[in-house]
Formats: sequence, structure tokens, C-alpha cells
Amino acid sequence: MKTKRIYINNEKEIKFTFKQNRYDFIVDEIPLKKWSGRGNFLILKIKKVFTSTWELLSIISKTLNIAEHQIGYAGLKDKNATTTQYISIPLNKSRDYKLLNSKNIEVLATYRDDQKLKIGDLEGNRFKITIKDINPDDLTLIYNRISQIQKHGIPNYYGFQRFGKDDKFEKTKALIYGEEYQNDKKLDKFMKFTYQSYFFNGWLAKRVEISKEKDSKKLVILDGDIFKDKNKKTITGLLPGRKVQRATSKAAMIEKNFDDIFIHEKGSRRDAWIYPKDIKNNYNSEKKSMLLSFSLPKGSYATVLIESLANLNYGY
Repeated sequence: MKTKRIYINNEKEIKFTFKQNRYDFIVDEIPLKKWSGRGNFLILKIKKVFTSTWELLSIISKTLNIAEHQIGYAGLKDKNATTTQYISIPLNKSRDYKLLNSKNIEVLATYRDDQKLKIGDLEGNRFKITIKDINPDDLTLIYNRISQIQKHGIPNYYGFQRFGKDDKFEKTKALIYGEEYQNDKKLDKFMKFTYQSYFFNGWLAKRVEISKEKDSKKLVILDGDIFKDKNKKTITGLLPGRKVQRATSKAAMIEKNFDDIFIHEKGSRRDAWIYPKDIKNNYNSEKKSMLLSFSLPKGSYATVLIESLANLNYGY
């Protein structure tokens, strides 16, 4: 059930090379708050390469003899990238934190705070992404699309990293329906969330399609939509499950096609549209490459911005 991610811009695809690696994909986490400078937790600012957040947690647990549930983190970061993120550990277990430094992990700084980090305790992420093999004839179109993205925003799809190269929809559905069992609790939770993500992406693609038919540069509002804010600026899409508000009226007629009432996981709603901030670009005419830098709110995918720029899907 892989859904083609549809974008607002015109139908022309722009061909360039984009790869996730330590040199061309750099992510820096933006903390939600300033650290208090006191308290029973040490906050580690960690730079890592070729290491997923889950692998990092396992390394910290084994190196410092800390149970993984005592380690706090704000969000998951890609493995095939250079990423900087914040990790909290109990102060009384922090004496040997320098032992974490290795070929792929570097503790850049430490801070004191009175609270353990929790999922979602970040404002967003800053990205530096290099795209290569750009045809100079496409430069004007690339600049125009960057301008459109900055002005009108982009659909907040889950990126291809969420689903991987293989379509695991039926396997995740089997977990939801109790037909299969996953011993790894982290993987079980992740796969169930992935199942919800399939529905969200399918719904959003349909809504973008409707908006394009109406020649709109943004998502068209329908009667019965549910919004994040009182000013009705941000439409939200359904991550199906229990205890979640569902759309009504015309919006419900579309949403019901991307729902599963048998999901026992807690449901939620996700912003359907986001506005990248501080977009900058630096084109290297000799290398025919461009360095893009920008910030996105938490939970959003930089690869979706690159796809919107190119008007094509990666990971297929």
C-alpha cells in the first residue's frame, strides 16, 4: 500500500542526485528550551555518524551501565547522516560519559537540567543537504520552486525512511490484527505507527490531488476539517486509532477511506502542511551542486522537501 507522494508544483520532474550520507545529509536538533544549569540530569549534546538513535541508546546503556528506560531523548535521527542530538542521563551515572567518544560518536558539550528529556522535547531540526549533478538549464526552475516552497509551504508527508524500500503494509496490518507477534517492543511500536502512517500519506496525497484540481498552491479547506489552531490555518490529518477526533461533513467523506476502526493503538492527528524556515541555497557552478539549508518543525522529513523540489518520489 505504498502511496505515491503528490506535490503541488507543476508536473515537470527535475533530475539531480540526492543521497543520504554523512557528508551530504547533516541534521542538528533544535532544543525546545534552555537548560536550567541545575538538577539531577546531565544533558549530552552528541554528534554521531552511521549510528541510529536506538543504537546510540544501546551504546550509552552498556558503556555507562544505565538502564535504557533511564535515558531520555527528544527524537529519532537518521543513521545514514551526520546528526547532532541531545540525550539526558541521570547525573549520578554520568561520571564516565567521556567513554562514549569513539570513531562514530562525539560528545560535543554537556549541560545540567532538572528534567529528563522526553519524545517531542524539541522545537525542530536544522538541515544542510547537498544535491548534485544539477543540469544548469534547470537552475531557474529550482530557484522558482524554492521560492514557492518558502511562500506556500509543502505537504507534511511521512518520508520514505518511515517505510523502507519494501512495502511492509500487510505485515504491519497482521500485527495490528493480532495475526503476528513481534518480540521486540520498540520494533512492534514502530511498525504499528508505520501502519498508521500509511493511511495518513494516502489521505494527504488525495487532498493534494483535490487542491491541484482547484489550482491552489496550498491545501484546500473542506467543510468538517479539523484544525491545529483556532485561526483554522493548519489542517490536520488522521492517524487512525482510538480516542481521536475524526473529521465530519465533506472532509469525512475522504477521511473515511483512509481509516481503520480496528486499530487499538491510540490515534492522533498530524499537521497536513508545514512551512520550512530560513531556506538558503548556495550553488557551486564547478561541481554543479547546491547546498540547501533550512529548518523544519519536529516530526517532519527533509526528504519530503527535496522531493517537492524535484517533484518525484525517492525510495521506490
